[in-house]
Amino acid sequence: MAHRRPQSDEYNPYYDTYVSKVEDGDILSILEQGKHQTLNLLRTIPEQAGNHRYAPGKWTIKEVLLHLVDSERVFAYRALRIARNDQTPLPGFNQDDYVPHCGASQRTLASIREEYKAVREATLHLFQHFTDEMWARRGTASDSPVTALALAFIIAGHEKHHLMVLKERYLEK
Repeated sequence: MAHRRPQSDEYNPYYDTYVSKVEDGDILSILEQGKHQTLNLLRTIPEQAGNHRYAPGKWTIKEVLLHLVDSERVFAYRALRIARNDQTPLPGFNQDDYVPHCGASQRTLASIREEYKAVREATLHLFQHFTDEMWARRGTASDSPVTALALAFIIAGHEKHHLMVLKERYLEK
């Protein structure tokens, strides 16, 4: 099951922005590769660049990274609940409410990198033990149907999206 792409009816069309960025293949391998790519990129960013914004009102590099961490936690939690057949509708979350309260400016890039690594490893440990039935289970999040498989692809595509933004808008000069 982790070797197939989610179908369009397995997630809100809004998330196609992320799902479409994920190549075909085993989602666990894709998430593992994403971990290495992200950690390699983060190791190249100097500590003093962490509070850089590419434009006024945009997030800092550290805020982008903590947004990745927070979002992965939310999406993985949703996948856990759905995989365990919890049919309780799950609320949405507003990223713009989270970022101002994440404490990014008081953190080092190294500490954020370590947190990212721990969260991704926890996500991988969770997903490694999903059965085909768990991957296929549907639940409701943000008032839309979603499968655990789609949430894994959303995590991977969301990461790819933000890595591209970091490279194009923050790091290329």
